[in-house]
Order: sequence, then C-alpha cells, then structure tokens
Amino acid sequence: MIIDCHTHIDFSGNDAAASGDHITAAEPVDICIVLARPDSDAKVNKKLSEYVANNKNKMIGFAFAEPTGGKTSVKYLDSITNKLGLAGVVLYCCECGFHPAHSKAMQLYESAQELGLPIFFHNAQAMNLADVLDYAQPFLLDEIARTFPDLKIVIGMMGEPFIEQTLLMAAKHKNVYADLTIKPNNIWQTYNTVVAAHESGVMEKLLFGSGFPLSTAAKCIETLLGFNKLLADTNLPTVPRGEIQNIVQRNTLDVLGIKK
Repeated sequence: MIIDCHTHIDFSGNDAAASGDHITAAEPVDICIVLARPDSDAKVNKKLSEYVANNKNKMIGFAFAEPTGGKTSVKYLDSITNKLGLAGVVLYCCECGFHPAHSKAMQLYESAQELGLPIFFHNAQAMNLADVLDYAQPFLLDEIARTFPDLKIVIGMMGEPFIEQTLLMAAKHKNVYADLTIKPNNIWQTYNTVVAAHESGVMEKLLFGSGFPLSTAAKCIETLLGFNKLLADTNLPTVPRGEIQNIVQRNTLDVLGIKK
C-alpha cells in the first residue's frame, strides 16, 4: 500500500480544476491525506469534508485548527470526526503565529489524545515576512510529546529548515513521526535527509509525502527510489533500497491509528 501523507487542495479558485489536478496526482497512490489550509474553520473544513466524502475510497482529510481562537474542546474535535468525517488535525504554528505549547494548544492536544486524533504540524513551505520562524522549530514539540505520550504527532516536511531537530525528536519519542515530503529537483537535499535518517536509526519513523501541489507522488517516488542509482559511481554512502521502499510502502493509516 502507498499512502501520501501530505497533499493540499486549493478551494479559493476553480474548485473543479483544482480537484481534477489533485485527483490526477493521487492516481499512483492507494490513499492520500488532504490537509486543510489555514483559513476560516467553518469554511475550509466543510469544503474539505465534502471533497474527501466524494472521494472517500481514495482520500482522508485533516481539519485546520487554530487553538488560540478557543476551539479546543473534546466536543469541538468530536464534531470534526463525527459531523465532518475528518480524521486528524493540522496546525500551522509558524504561519498563524502561536507557540506549539501555547496553553490553548495544550488543551487541544489533550482533547485530540482522548479522541485518538493525530496532529500534523505543518512547517511553512514559503516563508512570509509575518511568519514566526521560531515556532517552526521541532524541539518545541518535546513538551507536547512528553505530556501526551499517546498523541500521534507528525512533523511536516521533516521540520525544514530544522531537519536535525526532527531526527532527534523522532528518535526520542515513540509517538513522533516525520513527513518525508520529497522535492524532486533537490536531489542532494533528499539524499542528505535520507542518509541522516538512516544514520540516526529512524527510517521506520518516516512517512511518505508529496506536498502536492509542490510536486506529485509519481515524481517523488521516482526521486526517492532513484537517488542511490545516481550516486552509484561515487564513494558516498548509500541507504539500503529495502529501507527506502519501506518508506514508500508504509501503512501510514495504521501508524497514526486511522481507521479507513
């Protein structure tokens, strides 16, 4: 089974065109997780709910939440799953400007742990001047992982640009995983990230992601499985192909406790 743990769809423009592109990009995978973008809760989560419901054999949605706005209760998160049919929560601490361990956010994690909902921490893809880079640092999740040991945590995009912190967090905490979103044009970055994960002994904690629309699953799989071949004539260290295949074929739903 191939699961893409990191995709987006833009509902701000032509919904039909956006959904068509997203569905086409998802063809090579069995299931993709669609992460809501930061927006008004009711609007974006409802649209995402309707979209994944129309593609329920292929897609699972994670709701956007901004805990400092006050929506942190078990009742609120229960409505996300039972009314909207979404299976997790995505937070944009850097873009929304709140500390991951903010008191309101901690209440959200407590509720999510009680309901068994995973939390995806999305690091900013393109930094805006207003984004708070301090809040993107993965080590800030240490308090959360210690306080809520049964809460499944995913660090998006390997916690870029703080990849070493992500590897440390994945090694330290059994409930922390990392989204290995591949950038097909950045072969050297991909190579260094995977080798570092291998040397840190956390390959089993990596989840495959494409970051669509940044890239597609097909291109990312090709890049991930092919970089060893590109370096075959060098003396650089390689990573066993089986370990790389395991990332692509990992059952992320089982890892995160999501029932399909």
